[in-house]
Amino acid sequence: MAKVLMKGNEALGEAAIRAGCRYFFGYPITPQNEIPQYLAKHLPEVGGVFVQAESEIAAINMVYGAAGAGARVMTSSSGPGISLKQEGISYIAAAELPCVIVNMQRGGPGLGGIQPAQSDYFQAVKGGGHGDYKLLVLAPASVQEMANLMEKAFNLADEYRNPVMILGDGILGQMMEAVEFKEEKKTSQMEKPWATTGAKGRKPNLINSLFLDPLELEKHNMHLQRKYDRMAKEVLWENYKTDDAELVLVGYGSSARIAKAVVDQARAQGIKVGLFRPISLFPFPKNALQEACKYAHNVLTVEMSLGQLVEDVRYNLEFKVPVHLYGRVGGMVPTTRAVLEEVKRWVNGDQGVETHENCL
Repeated sequence: MAKVLMKGNEALGEAAIRAGCRYFFGYPITPQNEIPQYLAKHLPEVGGVFVQAESEIAAINMVYGAAGAGARVMTSSSGPGISLKQEGISYIAAAELPCVIVNMQRGGPGLGGIQPAQSDYFQAVKGGGHGDYKLLVLAPASVQEMANLMEKAFNLADEYRNPVMILGDGILGQMMEAVEFKEEKKTSQMEKPWATTGAKGRKPNLINSLFLDPLELEKHNMHLQRKYDRMAKEVLWENYKTDDAELVLVGYGSSARIAKAVVDQARAQGIKVGLFRPISLFPFPKNALQEACKYAHNVLTVEMSLGQLVEDVRYNLEFKVPVHLYGRVGGMVPTTRAVLEEVKRWVNGDQGVETHENCL
């Protein structure tokens, strides 16, 4: 298929249909509205169902029901909408149901603004709702990658019987780039003998997240944790010019695109800088990060938050390399000029006192 120019949100919608998604339940919120808009038009064309629910809470519980019946189902939202879905996401994770959740991040906290941000990182990778649970989290950095990761997201959801989140932002959702979709083929999906499809000649299936006996609840939690441990092999990342880098930039999504440009500018000035981009945020590519930073004297995270990714980078580097933060918030986007100045500050040893004011 020839490349077509598409907005990121629309490419996600098309990729979901091609991945076998046949049910979408959601509620409007900027900057992800083109996802439900696209699916409202095109899902019925392939026999699918689109429902604009009365609220985000209703939408995520509809996802629970469709996932429990074995369907490939997704929802999408942004910031405050994802917050409203958290109780349902916790139920879905506890019940071990596969689904895909898209978050096109916007500025916060509270209602915030409609401009892009990356301040939902903690919410995505630390569970977000109540109880001990995890989502698989994938962070694309281009329209093409959003399309590519959608099928993987559905496959991982089915394999692990677990929700998968695609964590984007307002830039990726709204930008237009050329995207090429794989040749259409019949999507192969896993058998789901656990699904509640009607007990015809078999024992009824039961999907549940309520365990009143604390011993049973602990047993279920330990079962889930063993599953999360198995997910560790699903790491994805990109290295860019890290082989001899004395300073490594770390960023995901839109921030990583900016950081990659900074690497090229710094290299042109003789500064040995590289980029490590985690694509899977959970599981985090710990070993790959350590390898990328083996010659680094300093590491600098570039993010649209005041310090969320930076905490996981410090933890996964086991505090063996100084890790610093450059962040913008509220819908402000890092510029290559400002990040390059920050790179030079740490390369030249002008450390000063690290405060959030250095991010501005």
